[in-house]
Amino acid sequence: MTQVTALVSGKGGTGKTTLCAAIASCMAAEGKRVLCVDLDAPLRNLDLALGMSVEPVPSYTEAFTGSLSLEDIPEHPGVPGLYLLSAPARLTEEATDTESMKTFLTKARECFDDIFLDGPAGLGPIFEMCTSLADRTLLISAGDPGSMRDAGQTAREIALAGCDEAYLILNRVQRGYFRRAGITVDDVMDQVGLRLLGLVPEDSLVPLASAKNTALVLYERRGAAPACLRIARRLNGRRIPLAIS
Repeated sequence: MTQVTALVSGKGGTGKTTLCAAIASCMAAEGKRVLCVDLDAPLRNLDLALGMSVEPVPSYTEAFTGSLSLEDIPEHPGVPGLYLLSAPARLTEEATDTESMKTFLTKARECFDDIFLDGPAGLGPIFEMCTSLADRTLLISAGDPGSMRDAGQTAREIALAGCDEAYLILNRVQRGYFRRAGITVDDVMDQVGLRLLGLVPEDSLVPLASAKNTALVLYERRGAAPACLRIARRLNGRRIPLAIS
């Protein structure tokens, strides 16, 4: 059964788009047929994170109008089974049309095993569209107290949107952070109010992969990349231990 997964964050700078690209790439590497949809209009960057910035990638609004068929969605040149729709260059009424997105996702479920929606940072109409249409939501946060406070508020908004399955991912976690901060995984989950799905370490190679226009999973095999693979496998129902930094 096709799963639609929305990635959101309470604030910018959490690495949400990078994680969307990396987790989706790992899903495709595991043999799934995966569609990524960049919903962060007009600040779209998912093509950069996937290493597809030189590819002609249409926007999801083109699929709404019928000018783009599902068969014409471009495939990643280096990751078979991974496809991308970008966000439009301007935030228009059409870009926030929930009913059109719902109709599109219904059709896309027939062609893809997994669909990832890269939502915007913060709250707003596209956040509401993402979380109301997704089967599950991944809330991306950094590990500092301010980010987790924002994540807690965002988690409450996710619940109000009616998304029953939601998880927390802590990104850019420094080595030994939990020990030095004197907190536990249970403390984090209690503060935010969501189950912790994974931790991704701080990794200097992440921006380098984007600069080289290369998907993270094709650029490195340590650091953030294997952490994203563990998350993808957990989303697929496999029992993968939660690596604590």
